[in-house]
Amino acid sequence: MYVDDSGHPQSGLVVYGWVEFRPDRWSSVLQAWLDTRKRLWREFGVPITQELHATDYINGRGRISDRIPERHVHAGIEHWKDFGREVALACLETLRCTENLRVGAVWRRGVGGVANTRRDAYSALIQQFEGELAETGSLALVFMDGNGSDTSYRATHRNLRLADRRVVEDAIHMDSRTSQLVQMADLVAWTANVHIDRYEGNQFAWEWYSTHLGERDPHRGPREI
Repeated sequence: MYVDDSGHPQSGLVVYGWVEFRPDRWSSVLQAWLDTRKRLWREFGVPITQELHATDYINGRGRISDRIPERHVHAGIEHWKDFGREVALACLETLRCTENLRVGAVWRRGVGGVANTRRDAYSALIQQFEGELAETGSLALVFMDGNGSDTSYRATHRNLRLADRRVVEDAIHMDSRTSQLVQMADLVAWTANVHIDRYEGNQFAWEWYSTHLGERDPHRGPREI
């Protein structure tokens, strides 16, 4: 399970999105994503090593290519938002079509500070994972974006009863800049956040979760947790 967070701190909204698959499907899931990254390089000049951070490139802030397609240049002006959204849709289509992949998202809106809300939402998410894994007699590893400096994530796992734990070890933190799979989770989290927090400026993506990710989500959409 590869997990990333999103949300809207000003309103207390915290969102977690993730991608998950069986360990023996790891290579095929990653290959499907890498095939899309190679196509983005061939067609759009987006390097495979370029981090795709949804908040940046979808909103036109990230310069992820040095040769933007001509269809996104009008009167000599490069329209990076339009380009970023085309890249995002290509990536979402890959998630939708990747066999053996599941996605999910949960959210919580708190009033006692976003740090507390984030901690409580993550704890509830891990409890959800633990229950689902217990039903199937399965074990799992959880990978998260970050450097592990936030100890609340570690505490969530260590507060569980060891004899019953299904998530192996604490969350393993990875830098999203070097992990394609964390970047997949980032896109799920961003898309879920836009689906929940319907800011007018993001209206173009309000239905992206339903349209592109819903069929890969057993619950068909982000759930309050």
